[in-house]
Formats: sequence, structure tokens, C-alpha cells
Amino acid sequence: MTKLDTLLAEVRACRACAGVLPLGPRPVLQVSATARVLIAGQAPGTKVHASGVPFADASGARLREWMGVSADAFYDASKFAILPMGFCYPGRLDGGGDAPPRTECAPLWRDRLLAFMPDLRLTLLVGSYAQVHALGRGKMTERVRDFQGHLPSMFSLPHPSWRSRHWATQNPWFDAEVLPELRRAIRSALT
Repeated sequence: MTKLDTLLAEVRACRACAGVLPLGPRPVLQVSATARVLIAGQAPGTKVHASGVPFADASGARLREWMGVSADAFYDASKFAILPMGFCYPGRLDGGGDAPPRTECAPLWRDRLLAFMPDLRLTLLVGSYAQVHALGRGKMTERVRDFQGHLPSMFSLPHPSWRSRHWATQNPWFDAEVLPELRRAIRSALT
């Protein structure tokens, strides 16, 4: 068992938030020492919590479509790491939608896991929580539009939830300008 395997076993046994997670702890992530692209999302939803597979829902299908990669490639941990801001389903907000990722998770695990991924070339900052963590406060739409300002190491994206369809309709430059460059950045990071 490698040191990374030992750390992953610790992560999967984490109970730091057990008392406040409505469905209990079930850390969901994908990590490999050889990964070239890191997908930094927010936290699993209920479908992902149930399956234990990151982005195994409609959001994941949309993200893979944006990235121009197959499910087989996406779930190849030797290429893609998936490390959200929170590893467990955080519950729902009173007004609807999922609650923010638990704030305990990233400080406990993120840097320790990243230390085992020296080959990362590109980090996809998927949604505002990942963007704030990496870049500080700012507006998601502006960051997505200014994606070139963070290349070659980072690429900001909206969260691929059903709400992003409406957002993309209001921002047609996303499909026309951003997605081709996202696919190019991913191909470059994987070569």
C-alpha cells in the first residue's frame, strides 16, 4: 500500500462532519499520482452520494460534453483527478438547491492530496466555490469569460447543473469561444 493509498483510506473513513451531513458521510473523489487534469468541483449531489462515483449525474454528462471527453476517459484516474471542495453531500438550502460544500473538508484533505499529484498540468475550477478557493472573491461569469487570464494552469467554468443551460443561453460566447479552448487546453495537458 502506497502513502497515497493510505491517505485515501483515511479520507474515505473521514467522519469530521458526520453530525451535520443529512445522508451521512460518504467521501466521493478520484485521485491518482499520474493525473494530468484536476477537476475541482463543489460537492456531490444526492445521485453521486448514492453511487459513490464523482459526477455520475446529469451535471457530469454536461461537463464531459463541455470537455469533449468520453466517460471512459473521464473516469481514467491516471488522466483525470476529481477533487471537489467538499467530498460529501452537504444537504439542501431552505430556498432550494444544494448547500455549500462543508468548510471542514478542504483544509483537512486538499493540500495533502494535491501533494501526491505532481504531474497536474491543468485545474478546471468548476463553479464559484472552486474559483473562490483558488482565486479569491470574484464573479463567476467574468472569470469564465477571462479564461485565458489563468491559462495554462487553470480554467474557470460554471457549474454544469441544469441552471447552466439558462446561463449559456444568456452568454452565447461560452459555447462559441470558451468550449473550443477548454477542449484544446485539456488535449494539451494530456499530451
